[in-house]
Amino acid sequence: MSDAYRYLDPDYTYTDPKTGVMRNLAGITDEEDLLFAESGAATKRAQELTAKPLKIKDSLSLFDIHHYLFQDIYVWAGKTRTVEISKNGRQFFPLSHFNNAFKYIDTLIEEYRKIKNSDKRAVSRKLSEILDNVNFLHPFREGNGRTQREFIRLLALEKNFTLHLNPPDDVDVYNRYMSGTINGDIEKLSDLIFELIH
Repeated sequence: MSDAYRYLDPDYTYTDPKTGVMRNLAGITDEEDLLFAESGAATKRAQELTAKPLKIKDSLSLFDIHHYLFQDIYVWAGKTRTVEISKNGRQFFPLSHFNNAFKYIDTLIEEYRKIKNSDKRAVSRKLSEILDNVNFLHPFREGNGRTQREFIRLLALEKNFTLHLNPPDDVDVYNRYMSGTINGDIEKLSDLIFELIH
């Protein structure tokens, strides 16, 4: 089974019909070159957010984070995707119901903020629920994983925890994170976050 995403984009809103490469601010036409440029730019911006964190207001803060991370690469940074996305035969949340999804995530955030900072297990569990729902929503054409990890990191920071869901060169953490998000396994995500949160 392919690991690739599938996009319903008949109007080529995001990609160049000749090269198949996503339209980008640098005019890059080679996919590997774009991945390299995107990774470098987003990593630099993520480091800036670590030094000067954004304040999470509600689920719409996802747009602020996405814009900050990808502002150097995509004109649509911080904007809702306009195409349907699926992976391995599993469709992510349909565009037609996005408003309901954001309202539900806001409810989860409100519940999270009522949890005592000292209850690390409950904090981890609620963060895993938020992560699972944001991942299923997949609000952007590209950059969902990096955005949602930063979103969860910032929510943990609200309760004076540090959390790095993508530590460099830790294949085990990456595989557990991917398995948990792809399969919607809240228990696996909760255990992972509980282990990583400090």
